[in-house]
Amino acid sequence: MIKAGPVIGSVALESPLVLAPMAGVTDLPFRLLCREQGCSLAYTEMVSAKAILYKNKNTRDLLRVGEGEHPVAVQLFGSDPAVMAEIAAYVEEGPYEIIDVNMGCPVPKIVKNGEGSALMKNPGLAEKILTAMVKAVKKPVTVKFRKGFENGESTAVEFAKMAEASGVAAVAVHGRTREQYYSGKADWDIIRRVKRAVSVPVIGNGDIFQPEDAVRMMEETGCDGVMIARGVKGNPWIFGRARALMETGIAPPKPSIEEIRAMILRHGRMLSEYKGEKAAIREMRSHMAWYTSGLPNSASLRNDINQAETYEDMEKLLMERERSGYIRSV
Repeated sequence: MIKAGPVIGSVALESPLVLAPMAGVTDLPFRLLCREQGCSLAYTEMVSAKAILYKNKNTRDLLRVGEGEHPVAVQLFGSDPAVMAEIAAYVEEGPYEIIDVNMGCPVPKIVKNGEGSALMKNPGLAEKILTAMVKAVKKPVTVKFRKGFENGESTAVEFAKMAEASGVAAVAVHGRTREQYYSGKADWDIIRRVKRAVSVPVIGNGDIFQPEDAVRMMEETGCDGVMIARGVKGNPWIFGRARALMETGIAPPKPSIEEIRAMILRHGRMLSEYKGEKAAIREMRSHMAWYTSGLPNSASLRNDINQAETYEDMEKLLMERERSGYIRSV
């Protein structure tokens, strides 16, 4: 049975299960929901170090942390070692236990600026960034990167060794190259190879959609933690189910339609309080699609929910559909 999570610097995690940083998804309300379900560590959405430096007002919400979600990691991205070190020192004063660096984002506008996964093509610069940040702060610095940049490339082992030598407290490895984005199958063997090559904790990432996937990744790779990304969209229950499987050998059943409805409504309320009703309902359209994916007649519901303008509209629609039996569990 798997019970203990890794120790990252001085931060001991209750379990090996962590929530990946995802732009437009892992905002404060969703992180809190995942924490309640058993997530042991959550990351903020990635934040531009330069945006913080220039006091961009949009970064304020990205940097907010709520009560009950500790420990939490703030994830920064950038390509200037001096700026990254300065901002690391700045955010160290904030409510974060860990400072993470994104060196894996595949988005073209990030890569074009030499940031995110582009740094895998420039390990010398990546080393300067990590070294400068580690020297600037006392809190643990971690880094997330990919298998490699180009298809067929596998540079993660060398990159992990460089990161460890720079002083990072843990590494997270996504088993795909930048060119793959999120297509194809994640290469878990590269996670196993990184684990064998370094002594700091290794968190594996890629293709965790069911509780059994998390257990299997740990068994096959020996990784210290499992980072769940796309598999948590509309499915915060995956943390509790995976944690139970790790601790008892038995995964609880999937949530009922009543539990799904209750979670959607609670998520909508929390998001409305956080971002205002108009923005919240607009964002909940995507979350609704994820929450109801795979349920009979869910396509019709997703079409109707796009017409909802208020929380009351969303609640009314869900209740009517459930009463009529139009939405039901698989």
